[in-house]
Amino acid sequence: MTQDTDTYINMFRKFGTDLGLPKLDLDKIIEGHRKNLDALTQSAKVAAEGARTVADKQREVFEAGLREASTLAQEFKALGNPQDYLGKQAEFARKVFDIAVQGAKETAETSRQSTSDALKIIQDRMKENWEEFRTSFTRKA
Repeated sequence: MTQDTDTYINMFRKFGTDLGLPKLDLDKIIEGHRKNLDALTQSAKVAAEGARTVADKQREVFEAGLREASTLAQEFKALGNPQDYLGKQAEFARKVFDIAVQGAKETAETSRQSTSDALKIIQDRMKENWEEFRTSFTRKA
C-alpha cells in the first residue's frame, strides 16, 4: 500500500475508535464459519446415516414379505380344498399387511429421529453462532 492509503486507513480507524464503534474480531468470525461448515458436515452425515437405516429397514420389510410369500406358495401346493386356499390367502394377506404396517411405523420413526438429530446439530450451531457473533463485538474503553 502507498503511504496515502495507509494514512486514509489510519484516519478511518481513528475516526471509528473516536466514535466508539464496535471492533470486529475477524479470527473469531473465520473460526465461526469453520464451525458452521463442521456442523453442516456432521448434520449431513447424520441425515445420510438415517437414510441408510431407512433403506435397510425397507429392505428387511420387503424380504419378510418375500419369505411369507414363499411360505404361502409351499403350503399352497399341499392344499386340496378351496376353503383352505381362501383361509391361507387371508392369513397371508394379514401377515403381509402386519409386516408392512410395522415396517412403515419403524421407517417413519427412524426418519423422524434422524431428521430431528440432523436439525438439532444445526440449531445448536446457530445458537453458538449467535453467541459468538454477539461477543465478537467489543467496545473500546
